[in-house]
This record gives sequence, structure tokens and C-alpha cells, in this order.
Amino acid sequence: MNTHKNGFSEMSTRALLTRRRRLAARLGDVEQVLAGSLVEQTRRCGRPGCRCAEGEPHGPYAYFTPRVAGRGRSRYVPAGLVAAVRARLTRGEQVQAVLVEISAINTELLARRELR
Repeated sequence: MNTHKNGFSEMSTRALLTRRRRLAARLGDVEQVLAGSLVEQTRRCGRPGCRCAEGEPHGPYAYFTPRVAGRGRSRYVPAGLVAAVRARLTRGEQVQAVLVEISAINTELLARRELR
């Protein structure tokens, strides 16, 4: 993150440390975090005479793909867990945004030689 765009260079060191502490407190329960994506797909079973063969596919079915280095493997998500997965993905995005800002603050503190 560029320090010239986030306004941290105009903030005092004390203000940066206070902001970093407040951001860290917002992380809260990180056990409720998922990083990845959730997609819904329809499927065709391939049986002759099935409704899907005539254009009405089965589903939609939800699949979760974790965000890992390289390619992730999609996993089926039962309908009863879709809302829980969505909530944890949202929480993961919030945590990631907070971590990015904390990292930018630490970068500014490092540039000032005041990283603590």
C-alpha cells in the first residue's frame, strides 16, 4: 500500500499506534474466518430422459474453494451450511482489510524508524 495515498504520513506516531491498536481490537474472533470463494452451480446428471437432459439442470449446488497458494479444490457445501459459509467469508474479508491497514501503518512506522 502506498503511504502517500493513505494519509498516514500526516499522522503523528502516537496517532498511528493508537489506530493500529484499535484496528487490532477489531479483529475479534478470528475463529469465524474463511478465506476463499463460494459459487453456486447447476449440474446435469447425464441420465437419458432426466429433466436436466431437456434443459432444466439440477441445483443450484454451492461449492467452497479455499484461497491457498496455487489452485484450490472446490468442496461441496450442504444447503444448511451455505449461510454459515457466507458469513465466515464476509468475516474473512473484513479481517483481511484490517490486516492490510495494520500492515500499511507498520510500513509507515518502519519508514520513520519507529516500528514498535
